[in-house]
Amino acid sequence: MSVIRQDPTTKEWVILASERSKRPHDATGQSVRSSAHHHEVSCPFCPGNEQMTPGEIWRVPDDQRAPWLVRVVPNKFAALTPRDNLTRRDEQALFREMDGVGFHEVIIETPQHDRFLALMSVEEVERILLAYQLRYLDLEQDPRIRYIILFKNHGERAGTSLDHPHSQIVATPIAPVLLRRKYQVAMAHYDDTGRCLYRDIVEAELRVKTRLIVETDRYVVFHPFASRAPFETWIVPKSRQPSFGELTAEDRRDLALVLLQVLRALDRLLGSPAFNYVVHSAPAEDADRPYYLWHIQILPRVATIAGFELGSGIFVTTMLPEESAASMREALAEFK
Repeated sequence: MSVIRQDPTTKEWVILASERSKRPHDATGQSVRSSAHHHEVSCPFCPGNEQMTPGEIWRVPDDQRAPWLVRVVPNKFAALTPRDNLTRRDEQALFREMDGVGFHEVIIETPQHDRFLALMSVEEVERILLAYQLRYLDLEQDPRIRYIILFKNHGERAGTSLDHPHSQIVATPIAPVLLRRKYQVAMAHYDDTGRCLYRDIVEAELRVKTRLIVETDRYVVFHPFASRAPFETWIVPKSRQPSFGELTAEDRRDLALVLLQVLRALDRLLGSPAFNYVVHSAPAEDADRPYYLWHIQILPRVATIAGFELGSGIFVTTMLPEESAASMREALAEFK
């Protein structure tokens, strides 16, 4: 049984989930692209092995080519599980913990073991985004949930434990310190200027252009001014959308195309790198506030976080975002 504990020195929350130490690890350390096959007999996410996962939550059904196109299941080695007790327990008013209440789900993106996101069609990516949004909207209805994060780990270096393309969604009863910090900064900016910080950033990147990757009617893609890692990429909506749950069908279609373009460019430039991406979104209680925008943050794992970063919280990046953005623009131009 997992617990959530608070570090008394930082007030940050940590999930302690010993069950996750039993997760399978089938990554080889080589390029996932070169080591994967269309179907793996032992893979719990491949068609025919549905009995190897917990009971299905949602699916896009078959189209005569496969028994399903996208599946959502509870994580077998969940960091959090749905329980009712939200009581926080204190020991000497310093060491605080609570039961690991929440939800941890896996979005199995495709029936094909080797069909990585950068190889998919726009329609396939759009289906995945629909799964993201529907599960997000469902989980935010639970009154116990205060924060929902959608993320993808691609490749062993990014923390994946199974090669088969998948994403995850975690819903927690606590708001992380990082989210609180981002909200404090955004609220202070709004109080000072009357404007949304993220919209101001988007407008500034459109004016400067040196870090701009691509612009569509609905999205702006850029490498942030203070990138945490080489080729860190943000996808930000132009419209006022604090919550990821607000996407329309047209928004999803455009986002699928933009996300696919970005991942293909990174794939070409960096040689099918491991990467993480995170969908940052306002909590349900703040979904109507004007000072935040949901956005996707993509972090290729081309650099190693070492002692200085871990000890100080200050990231060291070996490439200027202006340089990496220029490379991305060139790579995207080759697709046209």
